[in-house]
Amino acid sequence: MADKLIFELVTPEHLLASAETDSVVIPATEGEMTVMPDHAPTMTTIRPGMVKFRNSENKEFKFLVFHGFADIQGEHCTLLAETAVPVGEAGDAIEKRIKELRDELIHARHGERKSAIEQMLGELTHLNQTIFPG
Repeated sequence: MADKLIFELVTPEHLLASAETDSVVIPATEGEMTVMPDHAPTMTTIRPGMVKFRNSENKEFKFLVFHGFADIQGEHCTLLAETAVPVGEAGDAIEKRIKELRDELIHARHGERKSAIEQMLGELTHLNQTIFPG
C-alpha cells in the first residue's frame, strides 16, 4: 500500500504542479472528490472549481481549474485542465471568462449551445462568489 500520492496538474501549455501528497481534492463533475493513495482506478470529468493539496513540506496549494478530466491510477492522479491558475491570480481569470461567455451568449443561435453557455456562466458566477465573497 502506497502512503503518498503523486499529483500532477497539467494544462495544454505546461505542467503547473507536480507533488507528492497525502491527498488532493478535485472538482469532479459529480461533486468534490478527495483522492488518496491506492484510490481505485478512475477517470472523471472536471467542472470549474478549486483543486487543493499539500506538498511533502506541508505547504498548501490551491488552483482554480476550468474543465478537463482526471486520470486516477493507484498512487498517481493526473488532472488535465483546459485552463488552470493559482487561486491568488484567479479573480481576473474568472472575470475575463465570464465576460467572454456573456459575449458568446449574445451571438449563440442554437438552443443547445445557449444552454451550455448559461450553465457555464452559472458555475463560474457561483465559483467567483465562493472564492471571493462580497
